[in-house]
Amino acid sequence: MLPISDREIHEECGVFGVYGVPDAASLTYYGLHALQHRGQEGCGIVSVDGGGKLHRIKGEGLVTEVFNEANLATLDGAMAIGHVRYTTAGGGGIENVQPFLFRHNTGDFALAHNGNLVNSSRLRMYLENKGSLFQSSSDSEILAHLIKKETKYHDRPRIHAIVDALNMLEGAFAFVVMTANRIYACRDKYGLRPLAIGRLGDGWVVSSETCAFDTVGAEFVRDVEPGEVVTIDDHGLRSTDYSMYKRHQMCAMEYIYFARPDSDIEGCNVHAYRKESGRLLWQESPAPADIVVGVPDSSLSAAMGYAEASGLPYEMGLIKNKYIGRTFIQPSQAMREKGVRMKLSAVRTIVRGKRVALVDDSIVRGTTSRRIVTMLKEAGATEVHVRIASPPMTDPCFYGVDTSTYDELISARKSVEGVREEIGADSLAFLSEGALYRAGNRRELCTACFTGRYPTALYTAKEEANKDGKF
Repeated sequence: MLPISDREIHEECGVFGVYGVPDAASLTYYGLHALQHRGQEGCGIVSVDGGGKLHRIKGEGLVTEVFNEANLATLDGAMAIGHVRYTTAGGGGIENVQPFLFRHNTGDFALAHNGNLVNSSRLRMYLENKGSLFQSSSDSEILAHLIKKETKYHDRPRIHAIVDALNMLEGAFAFVVMTANRIYACRDKYGLRPLAIGRLGDGWVVSSETCAFDTVGAEFVRDVEPGEVVTIDDHGLRSTDYSMYKRHQMCAMEYIYFARPDSDIEGCNVHAYRKESGRLLWQESPAPADIVVGVPDSSLSAAMGYAEASGLPYEMGLIKNKYIGRTFIQPSQAMREKGVRMKLSAVRTIVRGKRVALVDDSIVRGTTSRRIVTMLKEAGATEVHVRIASPPMTDPCFYGVDTSTYDELISARKSVEGVREEIGADSLAFLSEGALYRAGNRRELCTACFTGRYPTALYTAKEEANKDGKF
């Protein structure tokens, strides 16, 4: 993994599930491939065969590295769930790669999780005091132990145990739980993480993003609602509300950065959202420029919107090398300085002699922005005016994004002018918080990383951060 100063921000993971479709594991493979941008550290698939037995393959690496025709052929059956992971809470290692598979005398089950629980430490201590033994350091495993520990009546349907367990969790989550007969799709009551349901023939598909539906040929049906558990089995879809407190505080970074442009999140297309945010960015902060250049790939939509609103030509002034390995070896600081040029290059002929409006989605640590500005000027750009299609990131995230300390955030330590000086731009402006809502015509969003207004209690997260001197 790159040093912390060189890393981009990352989402924790993505989940995918298939019910009632032959060769479900192969479909899950393609679904995970479409969600690969949500996690590159590890992946796994659990399937259910015709006899109701659960089988699992998982490993560290990309989907194409972990799976092949031979091992996928061992995962037969018409039901499967899968997971792609980026390491945040719990750290790395094969033991933390999901889905988790649990053997139990009341029936085996598997689960996969996207998000982060802010009361995980307290729940883990509570469960360990009651005799639970954890296989991993991931907070995702907590739900499984709660489902079993909180079952007072073993003859009740499992949905009751799941509802009891979900009501003990605090934080951001989209869980997919699979038993021998059904899949449960669960979403946190704040609506912080996306989870959607699609139809595929006579079966069903569940995914963190709708872009995976297009990959496998499924048709979007609806989102899992905040505070809802959707049971998928031979009865079709059945809905259970585990909480009456329902908000739609989707993580703003899903729209700004994480999700693929071809995904729709709660009825809003990601590309359209980013393009509109670019238009609003021009209205709020026009730049004295000759051309507009976006930073590949997540900022290109916003750059298009900025160019359209301004009337300036949109140019491909930066090219991303798609063949740089995710574990590219950088043995020295000198090589790290060259690393950004290995994956990003300026098009000299396009930017030479031009004033460039450089549109990016966010500034986290400032290191990458400084290198890109320097690269453009070395390529002949006379001025570089940086425009950011989100507000300054001033506060840590505890919901599954790997910015958990103030030290990692340049805007937590410096003013806009201080950040401008640090990255070497001729001017710098950020999108307003209000524009985030207007871009998607939304009333609610989680903007905690920009405002410090957290939608959930943070007692455990703050305790851990304070203990480490981070918060």
